[in-house]
Amino acid sequence: MIFLGIDSGTQSTKAIALDFETGDILANAQKGYDLIPGLPAGHLEQNPSDWLKATEEVALSCIAQLGSRREEVAGIGVSGQQHGLVVLDANDQVIRPAKLWCDTSTSQQCGMFESEFGGASGLIELSGNAILPGYTIPKLLWLKQNEPESFAKVSTVLLPHDYINFWLTGVKRMEYGDASGTGVLDIRSRRWCDELLDFVDPSVRDMFPDLGSSLEAHGQLRNELAGEWGLSDNVMVSAGGGDNMMGAIGTGNVVPGVITASLGTSGTLYGVADKPAIDSGGEVAAFCDSTDRWLPLVCTMNVTVVTEQIRKLFELDLDELENAVARSEPGAAGISFLPYLNGERTPNLPNGSGVIHGLRVENMRQSNLARAAMEGATLGLAYGLEGFRGMGITPSEIRLTGGGSNSGQWRQIAADVFNTPVVMLSTAEGAGLGAAIQAAYCNASGAVGYSDLCSRFVAVDETTRCEPDSGNVSLYRELLERQRGMTRELNAAGRL
Repeated sequence: MIFLGIDSGTQSTKAIALDFETGDILANAQKGYDLIPGLPAGHLEQNPSDWLKATEEVALSCIAQLGSRREEVAGIGVSGQQHGLVVLDANDQVIRPAKLWCDTSTSQQCGMFESEFGGASGLIELSGNAILPGYTIPKLLWLKQNEPESFAKVSTVLLPHDYINFWLTGVKRMEYGDASGTGVLDIRSRRWCDELLDFVDPSVRDMFPDLGSSLEAHGQLRNELAGEWGLSDNVMVSAGGGDNMMGAIGTGNVVPGVITASLGTSGTLYGVADKPAIDSGGEVAAFCDSTDRWLPLVCTMNVTVVTEQIRKLFELDLDELENAVARSEPGAAGISFLPYLNGERTPNLPNGSGVIHGLRVENMRQSNLARAAMEGATLGLAYGLEGFRGMGITPSEIRLTGGGSNSGQWRQIAADVFNTPVVMLSTAEGAGLGAAIQAAYCNASGAVGYSDLCSRFVAVDETTRCEPDSGNVSLYRELLERQRGMTRELNAAGRL
């Protein structure tokens, strides 16, 4: 049997074809697309039709690469960018472009939720999570307040992966993992929080589709698509999930102690928990995962975006950036880079800005600025990892994904900053692989567990493993406290 894993992200959609018997990835494809240009600052949107076109293109490419083996395709799993707001009318037509996870235009609406429900602590008590600008529900309130004519047309609210699943199957449904990123799922009971829905509008209760287990199939591939793609008429589409939930499966993050860290444009840290992992401070998101457990998660908005800006500033290619970082010592000769170029989610600074501190004549060097950028972004993730440790979640190994993890310098910095061994995976397609594994699990009706499936299909690349350097660990512990203190003081003074 062969299972397709589709990963629909912010910049592109990717697909892989996984051979269930051998574990080989038989085919892969990728199709890029753009954000809608010309929007005001903080507004980031895409046309959902771009996701569908890309999904079909990469699926057809993989199927073509399979040749005569296309008949063995038994299932499809879909990973999607979290939190995006897709609104459909009564005819199931998209009403307006989707507001994305990285859209920060909803700070005012988040404040309204906090005012109504006793601040972040009241929201956490109610549903397990604070409501942050990236989440889905403040986007829907924004739509009501800013585009009432569009809101009046809304019949269905879907997340990006749900919309792709709907197109594949004709079924509207949400599973616990991605649904927990809407901001209106009580993650303890895995039920919609009616108080939060009603705060937007009483009609919202009927806009959200049926909610169910992440272990159950979403539906069967539509006969029309199966015929067009040359597949059998019994291809199953699994529940799918958010990219972080699928990334957890695809990196083997299904047992306590394994943590996944993504060093992409933004950054995420997440691990599996057997009970709700709720942070009273609200900085660790208390999400459900896509195996019917829980996925404590930290997201930062600024990782490779920071190093990319340094690279562009000095007109460096990736190898030159790597060499520049290597020429600087840990601590970047006293330079600190607060990395909040896109605002920030952890800590919650939606309107934040970056700060370079500690410049002197003797240390103002390209190499030091490059290293400070890499260290600052990593310390931003470590801020969240400290939240994990405070909740009793202790990492034994951190598995790195994302473009930044290709840097040997960055991997060592991560090991030292996190004080935990780090290692890359043998395949870079974590979310897509996770989606394919989920499809295999669903096809087997749970007869084979996720631990067994991940041990078969997920492999680490031991040549990339980095162990913490004890001397650097103590240095970076001090630098983390410095970065946290500077952030706190500058924010209190209105300078961020």
